[in-house]
Amino acid sequence: MSAAATVIAPEFLRIAGHPLRWSLLGELARSDRHVGELTRLTGRPQSLVSYHLTRLRAEGLVTSRRSAADGRASYYSLDLPRCGEALAATGQALHPGLRLAPATITRTRARARTPLLFLCTGNSARSQIAEALAQRLGVEAHSAGSNPKPLHPNAVRVMRERGIDLSDRRSKHLDELAGRRFGYVVTLCDRVREVCPEFPGAPTAHWSIADPAAEGDDDAATYPAFERTATELETRIPYLLDLIREDR
Repeated sequence: MSAAATVIAPEFLRIAGHPLRWSLLGELARSDRHVGELTRLTGRPQSLVSYHLTRLRAEGLVTSRRSAADGRASYYSLDLPRCGEALAATGQALHPGLRLAPATITRTRARARTPLLFLCTGNSARSQIAEALAQRLGVEAHSAGSNPKPLHPNAVRVMRERGIDLSDRRSKHLDELAGRRFGYVVTLCDRVREVCPEFPGAPTAHWSIADPAAEGDDDAATYPAFERTATELETRIPYLLDLIREDR
């Protein structure tokens, strides 16, 4: 048994096994949340929720981002790969045969409640990238924005490097999709979450992802942010498909 497994497994059990922390992890597994929402969902005092979120963040199980819509609030996200690694080490610490096998992403596994809708403010990068990545996994997916802007060249570039051509796609206003029925709606920025209309019958999730175009003065400076955004979406979308499959 590796030294890492010996250290990580007991620590994960101690941290995640607390009832309130486990409840917080469960809520964040479905959607990014700010403290006020988590306080309401768990029915516990805000000071206590904040304390346990700080503990979870210190262990690397959750991350936080300042809200782009309300700079006074922060959204918390669950680090699903990190949780998976910790759970695998936990099983192995008890017995080598209990180590969890890594999840395998397959196109058949992606047959979930569809179509999916991804929303961001400009529909120029984040939601376009998410739409294309979901489609590559065999899922019907769409995207739109509350204030559409032309497709960002770095979005085209970062997806071209992943073998996907976005150059012929256009940005769309979410009004174009009014009346459509979707199996799941995901808001990808804090501002669009505030104005997102209701899509009857569609569960929703929020992923608080910063606008990559705002992280520099020109395309060369912002490209690393686009790369990070695409990588994050590549990680999160398959987990979403698993969640949808289990909710059917």
